[in-house]
Amino acid sequence: MSGTEPRATETDLRHRPLGRWLALAVLVLAVLLVAVDATVLGLATPFLSEDLKPSGTQLLWIGDIYSFVIAGLLVSMGSLGDRIGRKKLLLTGAVAFGAVSVLNAYATSPEMMIVARALLGIAGATLMPSTLALIRNIFHDPRERSVAIGIWGAAASAGAAVGPVVGGFLLEHFWWGSVFLINLPVMAVLVVVGVKLLPESKNPAPGPWDLQSVLLSLVGIVGVVYAIKEAAAHGLRWDIAATAVVGVAALVRFVRRQLRIRHPLLDMRLFKNRGFSAAVLADLLTILGLSGLVFFLSQYLQLVQGRGPLEAGVAELPAAVGAVTAGLLAGRAARRFSVRLVVAGGLAGVGLATASLVLLTENTGYPMLGGALLVVGVGAGFAFTVTADVILSSVPREQAGAASAVSETAYELGAALGIALLGSIVTGIYRGFPTPSGVPAETASAAHESLGGAVEAASAIPGHQAAELIAAAQEAFVHGLRIAAGAGAALLLATSVAAWFLLRGQKLEDGVKEAPEAAEVSETEERVG
Repeated sequence: MSGTEPRATETDLRHRPLGRWLALAVLVLAVLLVAVDATVLGLATPFLSEDLKPSGTQLLWIGDIYSFVIAGLLVSMGSLGDRIGRKKLLLTGAVAFGAVSVLNAYATSPEMMIVARALLGIAGATLMPSTLALIRNIFHDPRERSVAIGIWGAAASAGAAVGPVVGGFLLEHFWWGSVFLINLPVMAVLVVVGVKLLPESKNPAPGPWDLQSVLLSLVGIVGVVYAIKEAAAHGLRWDIAATAVVGVAALVRFVRRQLRIRHPLLDMRLFKNRGFSAAVLADLLTILGLSGLVFFLSQYLQLVQGRGPLEAGVAELPAAVGAVTAGLLAGRAARRFSVRLVVAGGLAGVGLATASLVLLTENTGYPMLGGALLVVGVGAGFAFTVTADVILSSVPREQAGAASAVSETAYELGAALGIALLGSIVTGIYRGFPTPSGVPAETASAAHESLGGAVEAASAIPGHQAAELIAAAQEAFVHGLRIAAGAGAALLLATSVAAWFLLRGQKLEDGVKEAPEAAEVSETEERVG
């Protein structure tokens, strides 16, 4: 270790408790950056639809292309952080994330918006693995690390709460693009403060970054997810089947290559750890069961129940409050009871709360909806915090970036598949609603593209016809939401049962198991500014 102007290092932070928590505060900003961006899109969708006029398929792409790209690149970026330094990757990605947010804000067509969201996914792929990997390397005491992971998860939930409220305020006073510009001040603070407070860490002997593996993982994940999405929306066609074959072939070759090369992008031996594999699978299936519903919930609150964007954002707060509270208590609960009880119990609560949404109607009162969201938040807070802890605790510190990336890949892949599959259920049922008599064919066609399109199209026809068209569209949308809720609930409850068996015997660490100096190096020579 050398340098005349010492910056934060892992050794410094290990002996300065306040320094560890200040560094965590910087990482929390990165989590907020991603969480806020993910949640504001749902609120902005009705406004975006009115301005850019996307088709139903384009609207789904706007919603899930971010997850497709980020899922395809997370493993590669996590491995890159292990090689070049997680702090360096995090700060570079934060700058890129802020810059691309401007492109999202000023998109002028559905095609441009889809491209902008894809670029945001590339930048976003650098952030989340870096934050978790840095937590793994800053907090060596398992109990402290559990608290840190709980705060990390709570920050994501808080971002999910802050995003809709701030986004709702902006949507009521400015144009829809403003919701993306709120990323800029967060990014600026993250970069300026992170330069001083975050320690640099990386694998001391990582080997080269295998570009062929990067390409295979990207083609494989994006190909498979795209094929599933298109097949769910349009049925199986030869081109969709061909894309699926290419994606599967790329993933098979990726796995074989990782097992063969000396310095793999992802050490496949990690999956031999039953706790690691079970936690990753639980995350993927849980997010799959939830994300499609969350994507459409803001539309339900605004376009069906007539709430303003700010009111809709506030209405979603119970989920975030529950998740923040549970996340902070999850590590202690898992040690007092058991990992599998906390995870399986949390997922069961989420599943039952989601199942209650099959009773949803156009006029459902807020107490029922708010209660369901609160239970979803509490259950998800317990489950996700503990599975993240299990994943990080199961791997050596030098592989923290790759392991974090696997965790985040499961999350993003589940989000993409959830929007694709459950979203396709909603869209498919919605498009089948009967058109009221007397509505012009052109208006009916626009109304069947999306609920936002129906509201806009109705403004061009006489009042009584407009009311009938909107009522029919809302009824179909809610019916699709109920069916999707039932499917999601079944998947969540099945995941709860699987977690109970797969996480049997899994425990969180209680004491420091390794000497930090022997596992990894910190680079104090790297200066920024």
